[in-house]
Amino acid sequence: MTVITLGLVGAGKIVRDQHLPALAESRDFRLLATADPRARLASMPGYASLTEMLEAHPELEAVAICTPTHLRYSQARIALERGRSVLLEKPPGATLSEVEELVELAERHGGTLFAAWHSRFAPAVAEARDWLRERRIQRVEIDWREDVRVWHPGQAWIWEPAGMGVFDPGINALSIATAILPRAFFLRDARLWIPSNCQAPIAAALTFSDAEGTPIVADFDFRQPSPPIWSIHVETEAGRLSLLRGGCRLELDGRCLLDAEEREYPNLYARFAELIRQRRSDVDLAPLRHVADACLSAWREPTEPFIE
Repeated sequence: MTVITLGLVGAGKIVRDQHLPALAESRDFRLLATADPRARLASMPGYASLTEMLEAHPELEAVAICTPTHLRYSQARIALERGRSVLLEKPPGATLSEVEELVELAERHGGTLFAAWHSRFAPAVAEARDWLRERRIQRVEIDWREDVRVWHPGQAWIWEPAGMGVFDPGINALSIATAILPRAFFLRDARLWIPSNCQAPIAAALTFSDAEGTPIVADFDFRQPSPPIWSIHVETEAGRLSLLRGGCRLELDGRCLLDAEEREYPNLYARFAELIRQRRSDVDLAPLRHVADACLSAWREPTEPFIE
């Protein structure tokens, strides 16, 4: 099986924490270079822009876009127009329109486009989806809270309009919920708390329901003292299913069904390789659409300034 040559666009925290370890153990990819105007990795060539990286390494077959959200469209467009396959870190773009255009570009130029909702690759997500497929769901509670100073230290971009604020982690929960729940659901009410010195929310309370009226409530908060809370609880006629620790642990009525180590990014890159070899794309807009709906419809509550 031929190894796929890859370049990373961005060399920040998510790259160092997740992408590099996953690629180091991957048998599918060989990392050749990075493109970042400010950061470099000591172990490989680094370039100030994606264009420079592609010109220096014409053998690159794929790139992973790990920039702040507002830069992803422009970088992905460059790669797709040059026939490369593209992995987009979540969220795949700053707007739905941007991502829809990228899907068309990928089809036109024959490249793979992968919207990489990494939380869907947590070990218990697939088992939760399969268990819920035949169950009657009565209520869903999503609780996703973490300390922004721990998980996004010094990342001022997250408070800008396209930075998404608390929706940066909250969209992980929505990516899981849209994967495991058997029916589509829709926003009914939303409230956002926005610091007076920021453009993006620090907390959000969302209420959804599906076509049968099943209540689905979500609470996101960036002010949670450690440890974080990343949980989804689903009440059914057969019991209460709980996804805990971001999808690493699965319980039924408090009884553990699965408890495994987090391997989201190795699994994500295995999926990317599969898509490239099959010449297919995988771009699900549902999680981003729910965030867009919340930003369009929410009541906004001012709150105290955020100080790093």
